Amino acid sequence: MQRYTATYVRDKFPWIFQCIQNSSDVEETREILYKKVTDIQYTFSSKNYEDISATQSIIVRDCARAFRSLLAKRSEEISGISFPKILHDIAHGVIRDDLQEGFFAELAHLLHGLSGSPQFTIKTPSLCGDIKGREAAVIRSQELDEISTTMDAYISRYETGLSEQAVERRISRKAHILRTLGADDAQWNDWHWHMQNILKTPDDIKKCATLLPDEESALRMAYHNTIPFAITPYYASLLDDDPQAQRDLAVRAQVIPGMEYVQEMRKYAQGDAQSLDFMREADTSPVDCITRRYPRVVILKPFNTCPQICVYCQRNWEIKPAMAPNAMARKDVLDRALQWIRTHPAIKEVLVTGGDPLALGDSVLMRILQAVAAIDHVECIRIGTRIPVTLPMRITDDLARFLGSLRQPGRREVCVMTHVEHVAEVTPEFVAAVNRLKTNGVSVYNQLVYTFYVSRKFEAAALRTLLRKCGVDPYYTFVMKGKKETDAFRVPMARILQEQQEEARLLPGLHRTDAPVFNVPGLGKNYVRALQNRDLVAIKEDGARVYEFHPWEKNIVERESYVGEDIPILEYLAKLQALGENLQDYASIWYYY
Repeated sequence: MQRYTATYVRDKFPWIFQCIQNSSDVEETREILYKKVTDIQYTFSSKNYEDISATQSIIVRDCARAFRSLLAKRSEEISGISFPKILHDIAHGVIRDDLQEGFFAELAHLLHGLSGSPQFTIKTPSLCGDIKGREAAVIRSQELDEISTTMDAYISRYETGLSEQAVERRISRKAHILRTLGADDAQWNDWHWHMQNILKTPDDIKKCATLLPDEESALRMAYHNTIPFAITPYYASLLDDDPQAQRDLAVRAQVIPGMEYVQEMRKYAQGDAQSLDFMREADTSPVDCITRRYPRVVILKPFNTCPQICVYCQRNWEIKPAMAPNAMARKDVLDRALQWIRTHPAIKEVLVTGGDPLALGDSVLMRILQAVAAIDHVECIRIGTRIPVTLPMRITDDLARFLGSLRQPGRREVCVMTHVEHVAEVTPEFVAAVNRLKTNGVSVYNQLVYTFYVSRKFEAAALRTLLRKCGVDPYYTFVMKGKKETDAFRVPMARILQEQQEEARLLPGLHRTDAPVFNVPGLGKNYVRALQNRDLVAIKEDGARVYEFHPWEKNIVERESYVGEDIPILEYLAKLQALGENLQDYASIWYYY
């Protein structure tokens, strides 16, 4: 990988620093650079098409836009970082020990793009000259075949839970777990047995799964510091006996906390747990068990735990240990929440989540959902759950029929919002659970949390493609939240934009119905496809981009925007390289803003 330093940038792009060498102060530097960048963009936009490709022209435009945004005084005020001051210092020979390689990498690629020389290969088009009609169509069709073949080659790298090899390994894993826990197939197929045998200690997990030394160390530290973790016996059967093969990388990362996570969580042990409330749910909860961020939708949280704990859980500040006995809301508290919904006719949709509501027994779950369905103005009930992934045998015929019975076509819809992260989680048991729901008219949607462990080339595309075969519709792709304890899971915004454009866009329409979103604290989902929803306002000393996210209601009511810090692209690429990825596959990442 190229090394990026102040010397590299000065030698490669002398023109940007020469124009401000004689500026007297930062304000003059800002003015000179703004004019310089605008002139460059104008020059490129005025060239004939023969002189510059469409891609070059667009990248120059995007880089110029980003550069001007970094120069803006407003950007400086809301981020606390002065981009023109940094460039002024570099031009005047001021030593800035605070600037790291990640910053110079961002600056170098920004200037490469502005110069019309982006650092990635642009394929020469197949069609040229005066070729028209059928001949052109045949050439274009051949080109599309090549693109599809390339995509299939990437997708085939990721083994699904439906492959013959994976099924065989997991049958063996299941047998080992049953022997260890002294159970049989009948018990395995009974979801109650799994609930009674959740793996909640390092020793429980070690008996049923192969752990790497650092995984065991992190689990033991988490256990001694009462940091929740848990794995269902079924999900433990998805863990490989050969973790070095990295087939189950995304699976393990979800349920085995890393040392960085544990160490960060320890810092909160003696402090205020709500300091972990990244989404400011405490500020958007008008009554207990209710969260409201939108006019017509509320979140109802009757049950505050899950049979399995996700390491990157959004609600780690309030989620109880797995299946904790005090996780269920008291009847009077839940009744008040339901009454609050009744008295707010603007509410048309209720998302029942938690915790995982499908971890409740049938009688309790039915009572809650029937109470919601009895509210006249509720037109849609959504159920947020990972049960189809972590405990698919819980989706019994009786449960599926009950959920289907709550539907009233033309009057009320019932949907299951699940969370599959990787094709390795799509097993025959998952497919059967989804089919039971679909057979009873219950729609199933997937919400993908776009973590580092699912961000390789075409990895998410592989999941979308497989889910559609199972009857699951892609719904949202979530940008990882900026929670310090989950930094290891985070992916730069630019990678998500790149994935959506260069990978997801190649899929058929029904495979790519999900929308990439960033959940803005206190405000809700912010779409990230359109530039009008955010601005790049700074590049930190380590190369992390800083974005201003505009609230969804910005043109309706006056609302403060949210300033959030990304993770450095260079750092992300180094992690990919450590996994053996070819960084040329990701070279265009720098030019997504």
